[in-house]
Amino acid sequence: MALIDWNSWIGTVVAIGIALLVALAVIAAVHLIARLVGRTSTWVVELDRRVRPPWLVVAGIVAVWIGAATSLPGTLGWWPGVSRALLILTTVSGAWLLASFASFGFERLIAREDDAAAGAASRRRRTQLVVIHRLTLVVIAVLALGAVLFTFPEMRAAGTSLLASAGIVSVIAGLAAQSILGNLIAGIQIAFTDAIRVGDVVVIQGEWGRIGEINLSYVVVYIWDERRLVLPCSHFTSTPFETWTRRTDQVLGTVYMDLDWRVPMDAVRAKFTEIIEASDAWDRRTSNVRVTGSQGGYVTVRFVISAKDSDDQWTLRCDVREQMMTWLQQEHPEALPRTRVLVEDTAR
Repeated sequence: MALIDWNSWIGTVVAIGIALLVALAVIAAVHLIARLVGRTSTWVVELDRRVRPPWLVVAGIVAVWIGAATSLPGTLGWWPGVSRALLILTTVSGAWLLASFASFGFERLIAREDDAAAGAASRRRRTQLVVIHRLTLVVIAVLALGAVLFTFPEMRAAGTSLLASAGIVSVIAGLAAQSILGNLIAGIQIAFTDAIRVGDVVVIQGEWGRIGEINLSYVVVYIWDERRLVLPCSHFTSTPFETWTRRTDQVLGTVYMDLDWRVPMDAVRAKFTEIIEASDAWDRRTSNVRVTGSQGGYVTVRFVISAKDSDDQWTLRCDVREQMMTWLQQEHPEALPRTRVLVEDTAR
């Protein structure tokens, strides 16, 4: 005679308890293996810590499902409804587990690019990884939602009828392509055509800033004064914009000064050279001083300077402008711009 009647509520509790113990034993074994392997590969321990919550949920739901299905509840009339609910919970928690694995892998790859030397190639790879990561999570969520919906026979019938109606599908696809899918496709296009990358310096809508985030449907530009400019991805595929870091971070800067015709250019060039050579922001690639205009009662002097990136270029431009202005005020006030008026004696 069997010690336990599995077709009783006591048998159900025992069956579920045994299933949970087996699930916990499996999880403990995986955790132990991860700790042992983690002595040489630390990322395994981090992966185990990252996926443990969804893994516990999946194992717990499956254990309860198996324990109940093999005991008294599996023979009762209301079990199919409960079984469907457990299937839905398993699907959702399984999608959570899969997303955790995917996120861990992508975040490690992105962190590796962050640790690498900054450059256009590194920013391009990081941008592509970010977009693929988010697209992967969206695909997992959509597949999970579809799997949940198709557990209901009514939804399967509705789905078949909807797909059979080509006219309705065409209308839905057309509307989606104009709005949601339009920006989604633009986001993928941005990532893989290398139009912009996270960290690029851009001037857009008259604002100077850096590309801070590239999402599937919108891009966030971090403005220099800590404002945030949020634009749809389609804006970058249909509207011209200025980028300072397309191939390299190196950039030239210019400073223009309107000065009097009596400005001593040799002295100006000597002072300019002294200023930039004393600055750490100058990368020593190029520099020059030229008179680029001579009209309206003054001459326009252009100072050209090079720097390794836009931040150093901005600092160097400000230093040159400020120090040249102060030097001219103190040493050559005659070079400062002035307005001349000729007064003729018409009384004679």
